Amino acid sequence: MTRDKDVAKSRLRMRNPWHLLATGFGSGLSPFMPGTVGSVAAIPFWWLMTFLPLQLYSLVVLVGISVGVYLCHRTARDMGVHDHGSIVWDEFVGMWITLMAIPVLNGWWVLAGFVIFRIFDIWKPWPIRWFDKNVHGGMGIMVDDIIAGVVSAAVLYGAGLLL
Repeated sequence: MTRDKDVAKSRLRMRNPWHLLATGFGSGLSPFMPGTVGSVAAIPFWWLMTFLPLQLYSLVVLVGISVGVYLCHRTARDMGVHDHGSIVWDEFVGMWITLMAIPVLNGWWVLAGFVIFRIFDIWKPWPIRWFDKNVHGGMGIMVDDIIAGVVSAAVLYGAGLLL
């Protein structure tokens, strides 16, 4: 199994812009917890997005989803493995969706969003798991993280209302 993963990784070309984006600018190549590393790598990009008006931020997320479906599909095809661990663009988008809901721009809320998103992304409760198992291709790679991001955003929003 490890050898198959190594063979798949060897098919990546960081000069290829689709591979570069799909791997979260290389963050998904981490040998340990690439999804978590990819989620952390999404935070500086999110921080830059916080300077945008909400409508433009939302547009960037929608473009990230649209482009992500293609680039994840293409990179998975090039690697010969569906949803290889090094493909973390979906984590980028999931984090951006999650962090849209933080009530205050501070490190504690960002950390809370990160932890909540990672829990939902790893655990994959219903309906996240259903989409992960039943939707294939680039959309299949993206959709579970999109839904995990939406659920995480709802949890953060609710926590913000309570606190």
